[in-house]
Amino acid sequence: MSVLAVREPATAAGSRLGALPADASGADLWRVLGAENRLAGVYRGDDPRRGVDPAALGALLTDLDRRFGVGSTLAVTVPLATCLPLLASGTGPAARTLADSLAGRTVVALAATDRDSGCDLAALDTRVSFDGDHLRLDGAKRWITNATTCGAALVLARHRPGPHFTNFTWVLVPADAPGVSARPAGTELFDGSGTGHLAFDGVRLTRDHVVGGAGRGLSGFAAHIATERLAGALWAVALCERVLHETAGHLKGRRHGDGVLWEREGIRQRWAGALLRSRQHRALTESLTEAVAVRRDTSSAALLKASAAETVEHVLDVCAHLQGAHGFRTGGPQQLRAQGALFGIGGGTTEVVLSIVAETAADGPAGELP
Repeated sequence: MSVLAVREPATAAGSRLGALPADASGADLWRVLGAENRLAGVYRGDDPRRGVDPAALGALLTDLDRRFGVGSTLAVTVPLATCLPLLASGTGPAARTLADSLAGRTVVALAATDRDSGCDLAALDTRVSFDGDHLRLDGAKRWITNATTCGAALVLARHRPGPHFTNFTWVLVPADAPGVSARPAGTELFDGSGTGHLAFDGVRLTRDHVVGGAGRGLSGFAAHIATERLAGALWAVALCERVLHETAGHLKGRRHGDGVLWEREGIRQRWAGALLRSRQHRALTESLTEAVAVRRDTSSAALLKASAAETVEHVLDVCAHLQGAHGFRTGGPQQLRAQGALFGIGGGTTEVVLSIVAETAADGPAGELP
C-alpha cells in the first residue's frame, strides 16, 4: 500500500487534538501529541534512532494541516524531522531532553541558521570553546522555529575556524541558561510557530551538553536533512490537495451568470492543471519515500524538496487567483501563498537543492538518473 494512500486525518476518537482551537500554537499541539504518544508514533518502533515511519508521519502532517495553521504545523514538523533524531545520538542531558520531548513536556528548537550566514552553515559564526569539563557558547541564530517557546535549543556552533565539516558541533542549550535570550521575529506570518531570534552571550554549560560528539555537527545534520526534506514533501501533498479541494468547492458554489464558475471550461482546465502538478508531486514522493526514509538518499531528498517548493508555489498561485477576493480571507490561499514560500527557502533554497540534483545526475552512470 502507498504510504500516502490514506488521505483522511487519523485523529483517534476522543483525542484532545480535535478540541484545540484552529489558532492553537505549535507548543500546545506538541503537548497534546506527546501526551497521546503520537510523537513517538511517527518513528519505527517508537524509536527516533530507527528513522521515521513515512505513513505515520504523513498521516500526522495531513491531520495537522487540515486543522491548524502553517506556523503551528511547522512548529511540530521541524523537531520531529530533525531535533529528536539528533538528540537520539546523545546521552546525559540529550537523552533526558529526548524523553521529555517525546512525552510532550518540552519542545526543542533547531538553531542552525546564523545571523549573517543563513543557510550557509559552513560560514556560521556562532562559537563554542572547551575548557576541561565545561564549554562556552557565544553567537546568534535567526529565524528559528520554536525560539520563543522551546525548553531547549540544539545549537550548531563552530569549535575551529574554517569551513571543514569536522569544525562544527551540536550543543544542547537549556532556554533558561544564563546568557540565553530570545525575541520574536518581526513578521506577521507563521502564527503559532514561536519563530524568533536567539542570542548566546557567554553561555557556560558542562561538556555533556555536546550532542553526538565534538566535530560531528555537520555530519549529524547531513544524516537527518533527508528526513526533513521528506517531511516537507509529505506536508506539501497534504497542503496542495486540501487547498485544491477547497477551491473546487468554492467554484462550484460561486454563481456566475445563469450557472456557477465551475461550469466555465477555462476555469476547470486551470484548476485541473494545478491538480496535475499536485498529483505529479504525490507520485514522485511515493516513488522516492523508501530511498529517503530507509537509505537517506540525499539526491532523492533534494528532488523531493525542489518538487515540493515548485508544486506548492504553483498550486497556491492558481487557487489564489481562482478564489478571487475570497482568497484574501484569513487562512486563505493568498495568505498561504506567502507562507508557502518557506518550502523553497527553509532547509536549503530550491536553487541549492537543484544543484545537488544536477551534480548527482551528472556523476552517475550514463542513462541512470536519481
